[in-house]
Amino acid sequence: MKIRPGLQACVLALLCQACSSISDPNNHYAEQAQAATGTIGQWQQSTDSGVATTRLLQLVNLNQLDALVSEALSHNPGLQQTLVTLKKSRVQETTAAAEGRPQISAGVQNSRSENSNSAYTTSVDISWELDLWNRIGDSVSAAQWQSEQASSDYQAAQNTLAASVIQAYLQILSQQQLLTIEQQRLQVLQNSESVILTRYRSGLGTLDDLDTARTSSASTRATIADYENSLRAARRSLAVLLGRTDMDTSDINSAKDFPDIVPPLSAIPEQDLARRPDLQSAFAQIKASEASEQVAYKNLLPSLNISAALSDSGQTPALSFFKDPVWSLLGSVTAPLFQGGALKASLKQAELDSLNTWWAYQQTLLTAVQEVEDTLDLETSYQIRQAHLLNAYDNAQRSKQTYTSQYRQGLVDILDLLSVTQTTYDLKAQLVQLQQNQLSNRIDLGLALGLGVSS
Repeated sequence: MKIRPGLQACVLALLCQACSSISDPNNHYAEQAQAATGTIGQWQQSTDSGVATTRLLQLVNLNQLDALVSEALSHNPGLQQTLVTLKKSRVQETTAAAEGRPQISAGVQNSRSENSNSAYTTSVDISWELDLWNRIGDSVSAAQWQSEQASSDYQAAQNTLAASVIQAYLQILSQQQLLTIEQQRLQVLQNSESVILTRYRSGLGTLDDLDTARTSSASTRATIADYENSLRAARRSLAVLLGRTDMDTSDINSAKDFPDIVPPLSAIPEQDLARRPDLQSAFAQIKASEASEQVAYKNLLPSLNISAALSDSGQTPALSFFKDPVWSLLGSVTAPLFQGGALKASLKQAELDSLNTWWAYQQTLLTAVQEVEDTLDLETSYQIRQAHLLNAYDNAQRSKQTYTSQYRQGLVDILDLLSVTQTTYDLKAQLVQLQQNQLSNRIDLGLALGLGVSS
């Protein structure tokens, strides 16, 4: 049937009106995100000294941790799941790109009727959508940015896992040192019990002193039991991070002292924050949403499709394989005129998604700034507290020596000496806990500044 010129003009007018009534989204959220990251000034707190590095393990002076982190990166189940998600996003890129390539299908059909022999029909169909508005290109771009987001999420998971392994190792060292302190304390208390009992038998003391010493010993034994359990739990936590199902960590030779962990350099905050995988992920999410918004917009525009078919028929399968084929070529232009507002609603949804990713980036940026400020402030606080605790510990040591001398001269009571001794061990335990917190905080600071497992 031949289409009249008037009808053709009407159709073209409708298509032009449909295209002109749709405004091309022109947001700049990605550019605003980059600008927002670059507006960060100097930190309110800063470290007096640090090292310029891009890797977490360069902050730690301990070779054994390199092997532990490598084991965790290879066997941790949670990290492997994140890696699978990344691989799936790469496959999605291929799926999106396939829409812009010709689609070819082939088939063989057999038909039989009551009054005729079998007939075989062979056909090859080719269809291809011309990407006039780069809609398919935008879809591919969205899939690529989603892959970039998954890649950044995987990098963030690697960095977090490495930091967790280091901090779990520090926790084991801390529990071992605290356990040793309590065992030393118990030995002193047991010796004091013997001294008090000997003095009581000599008529130089009372049973009240012995009860007090035994109370302290019993309390210390309870603390030792708690630390032993905490040490076993810390080892199990490290085993889980390493991906060990048997929970055996006997091959890990824990040091007696904490390793040296230097604070990272925080002199260039905007460059450091740009290395953070979570900010990179949030930025990639913005770009993916903007590309998806372009796709939703271009779904409202006309599309041009070209299809070709090649077919043949015969009484046998061999005769139907293109002995005398018939071909056809068809080009079609389609445009969505009325779908109940579904496409425009999808466009509006995509616009809101883009806006939401912008605010998500802002939230991630604020969290990043807060984490850096908090860890820098904690580093300063730990240094001040450590100086005061060391001063207090030195004073307690001198006081212990004085009371020991006076006790031997009979000038002070055994309980006074025990009280000073208890204070000394308490301060020593506080120093161990404070040092573990400080070293763990330096790892957190490295994460906050974007340091990871790779340069």
